[in-house]
Amino acid sequence: GTMANQIGINVHVQPGDEVICDETSHIYNFEGGGIAFNSGASVRLIHGDRGRITAGQVRKCINPDNEHYACTKLVSIENTANKGGGSCYDIKEVKILSQLCKESQLGFHLDGARLFNALVKTGDSPAEYGTLFDSISICLSKGLGAPVGSVLMGNTDFIKKARRIRKKFGGGMRQAGYLAAAGIYALDHNISRLKDDHDRAKKIGSVLQDCSFVEELMPIETNIIIFKLNEKYNDLQFLKLLEEKGILAVGFGPQTIRFVTHLDFTENMLGDVFRVLKTM
Repeated sequence: GTMANQIGINVHVQPGDEVICDETSHIYNFEGGGIAFNSGASVRLIHGDRGRITAGQVRKCINPDNEHYACTKLVSIENTANKGGGSCYDIKEVKILSQLCKESQLGFHLDGARLFNALVKTGDSPAEYGTLFDSISICLSKGLGAPVGSVLMGNTDFIKKARRIRKKFGGGMRQAGYLAAAGIYALDHNISRLKDDHDRAKKIGSVLQDCSFVEELMPIETNIIIFKLNEKYNDLQFLKLLEEKGILAVGFGPQTIRFVTHLDFTENMLGDVFRVLKTM
């Protein structure tokens, strides 16, 4: 996923250019400073709503055409937003953002690592999404359940440039058809079942709402559950207790925990999680 995003960004920008994105976005927080290291670009951060930014916010961040400023070249959004608790964009806002980018001659990139989770939640069309962006990255190994792999999409000229950048970045694999076959299977069979993950996440959220150790629970839209602990446990202690009971979770900031439901998390496991949480 990181490779796909970084290649996409590199095709869109030159050293000295600027990328606009939400302050919680994956491309800024979890890709090793790759925008600066790989592309020599700077980042303009927006304080969005659980990872979602608006066209009005973006418009205010587009730099004037003046040598004192970095050249604004790319807007990137993330759907679903990881640090936003799996929050989804309203396609109406995406269309407004897309139009703004066209009018301003800016590239428009989608970090769609969990895009199919968003599409299952909203009922929006994948084909329609494809018309709104200049580039899209999609992960095949998260909710879709493939063993490995991400896909970067764009028009013919974009992909021709992306292949060259991938080679320069040391990417690309020989005999990758075996992995591609797994990805094709995931796309053919594992999209509609993402609703099961969403339903299980909501059920876990319902239990967490009544747990004495929870200070705050972020709204749950898809398959990500983020909650903040009160003083009953510190985050490291809480994660260790969960692990001892066979539940793996991730620390997501001070006193903050993230659960994610997925293909390998079954209905039987859901009952085990309920029992553990209710006894802590």
